[in-house]
Amino acid sequence: MDHLELHALKQWFSGYCRSFYTPEPADQKNILLKEEHTARVIVNMAEIAGRLGLNEHARSVAEVIALFHDVGRFPQYHQYRTFRDSLSVNHATLGARVLTEQDVLRGLSVSDRELVLRAVSLHNVFSLPAQLDEETLLFVKMIRDADKLDIWRVFIGYYELPGKDRPNAAGLGLPDTPDYSTSVLDSLGKGEMVHLTSLRTLNDFKLLQLAWIFDLNFARSLELVRERSYVDRLSSTLPGTPEIAAAVKTVREYVDRKICVR
Repeated sequence: MDHLELHALKQWFSGYCRSFYTPEPADQKNILLKEEHTARVIVNMAEIAGRLGLNEHARSVAEVIALFHDVGRFPQYHQYRTFRDSLSVNHATLGARVLTEQDVLRGLSVSDRELVLRAVSLHNVFSLPAQLDEETLLFVKMIRDADKLDIWRVFIGYYELPGKDRPNAAGLGLPDTPDYSTSVLDSLGKGEMVHLTSLRTLNDFKLLQLAWIFDLNFARSLELVRERSYVDRLSSTLPGTPEIAAAVKTVREYVDRKICVR
């Protein structure tokens, strides 16, 4: 893959995003949210790839995966007016279909094309399937980390905004009340991932997002979590109960321990 091909793919993505632009302010805010998210995921992907010492070709493939990982979000929102897959469609599967049906990756080698499609398809699964080949596993882990790193940024900014200024599709429609579910908090305290189906309130979603830290794969990802103060900033938006404080302490200790080990 040369620089001209990479530039052409970026141009296609930019035009595809613009095709969903709308004069309706709330909808446009949601489209721009995902476009900006993609740009920042590309930066995160480059950080991880750089630390791993990948060669130029592998870095280019990683950038293409980051560029297209959320391409399905745009038709998803256009049709359903939500980013919640459970209420609409699996955006990763839809994204792979868009890339295939529009033959976007035709300039790539067959092996690179298949790798990009696999990574896009798998970037949002709860747990990775067994027996993935080593190359696919590496790139899927990279995009999952890069994606989470920016989702934290997006949602911390969302939580800090006044309600009227928040992108209306970002909060998954969960009630913003002081309540939280004991089962979700227990999972966080045990270092376990949380299923979306367990969520009842926006605080549950925040606890789920803290639990994503247990699913990070690379030392650079954990370093970026600490450098960007994601645990502190996200936990500051939660109720200040002793139970939540104890669970957050578990998360902080996990980050510190993993960085030291790696």
